[in-house]
Amino acid sequence: MADQADDLGIPTKLVRPMPRSAEPPGVSDPSRPSMAPAPASPPMSNLPPGAQAAHAAPSPRQRTDQPAARDNVVEPRKLIVGQGISLSGEINSCDRLVVEGNVQANLQNCQSMTISETGLFDGNAAIDDADVHGRFEGDLVVRKRLMIRASGHVAGTISYGEIEIEAGGRISGSIQAPRT
Repeated sequence: MADQADDLGIPTKLVRPMPRSAEPPGVSDPSRPSMAPAPASPPMSNLPPGAQAAHAAPSPRQRTDQPAARDNVVEPRKLIVGQGISLSGEINSCDRLVVEGNVQANLQNCQSMTISETGLFDGNAAIDDADVHGRFEGDLVVRKRLMIRASGHVAGTISYGEIEIEAGGRISGSIQAPRT
């Protein structure tokens, strides 16, 4: 092979000069040519002929444009409403809602909701678990656990399976405790 050293059997790759526009910042010595290091690649002489192209390392564009595949991991359907974002309408069938901005909505078929300190949820929600660091206003049905943090405030008509309120957390309105 033309690009392998005969004496050691180590694959080598020719290095091509980088264009001047691609040089790293601070490198401007015109007397020396700019060189890019060759990417490391495993020897392919042991692979069958058809597998060599498939075994080639992905290009940098392929590596950054495609997320890494995860085996047997199912990402939950998560909706994040970021700080400074306002959302209004119906939210149906999400696994997790994270409110960092303002949400005015009816929320159905959601497993959990987290309202951050900067978040406000105004509307109706029927969920399994809620963790409130910010504010909730409206009708809230929490089938399992409602957690109100020290900075949290829940106001409206509230029904819950179990509740925990940190010191400083507030709850007001019509509250229905679970029946035992």
